[in-house]
Amino acid sequence: MDLDLTILGLDFNFLEEHWPSFLRGAWMTLQLSFFGVLLGTALGVVFALLRISNFWLLRVIASAYIEIIRGTPMLVQIIIIYYGLTEFGINLPPFMSAVLALTINSSAYMAEVFRAGIAAIDKGQMEAARSLGLSRAQAMRYVVLPQAFRNMLPAIGNEFIVIIKDSSLVSTIGIAEILYNTQTIRGVTFQPLEPLLVAAAIYFVMTFTLSKLLGALERKLSTDD
Repeated sequence: MDLDLTILGLDFNFLEEHWPSFLRGAWMTLQLSFFGVLLGTALGVVFALLRISNFWLLRVIASAYIEIIRGTPMLVQIIIIYYGLTEFGINLPPFMSAVLALTINSSAYMAEVFRAGIAAIDKGQMEAARSLGLSRAQAMRYVVLPQAFRNMLPAIGNEFIVIIKDSSLVSTIGIAEILYNTQTIRGVTFQPLEPLLVAAAIYFVMTFTLSKLLGALERKLSTDD
C-alpha cells in the first residue's frame, strides 16, 4: 500500500522512488568529509609546526600557504584542482580532486587551530620534557601535541561539521553527493522545493548527530581527567 507523503501541502511522494539516491549522496558526503578532515588534520599539524618553527623561511612558507588558502573561496580551489591542473598534464579523478580540495582547505584552518592549541600549552611542559632528555621534536610529539589535541577536539569537530556542509560545492565537478543527487531528482520530478528540503534535513541530521557525539566525547574526556 502506497503511503501519502503530502505534508502541509508539500508533496514528498517522490521519496518512495528516489530515497536510495539521497542515501547514496549522504554516504558520499560522509566519505568526502571524513577523508578531508582526516588528511586535513594531518597536514594542518605539519603546517602548524612549520608556522612556529625557528627557521624564518619555513615560517614564511607556512604563513603564505595558510593565508592564501583561507583567503580564497573553496569553490575556486575545487575548480583549480579539477580543471586547472589539466594545464600541467595532471588529470585527477573527480573523487580524488574533491578530497584533495577539501584536504587543502581544511588543513589551512586546522593549522591555525593547532598553532593556537600548542601556544596555549604551558611552556613549562616543553622545558620539563627537554630536562628529561627529550629532543624538541620528541617533546612536541609525546608531550605537547597530545595535550593540545585534547584541547582542540571541539575545534576539530566544528571543522568536520563545516566540511560536511561545504562538501556540497564538489557537486560542481560531478561528484554524486547529496546536492548533486538532489539536483538530479529536481530535474526528474519537476519539483523545485521538496527535494531541497529533504537534502537540508539530511544535512541537519548529519551535523546535529555529529555535534551530539562530539559533545558526549568531550564530556567523557572531562570525566576521565
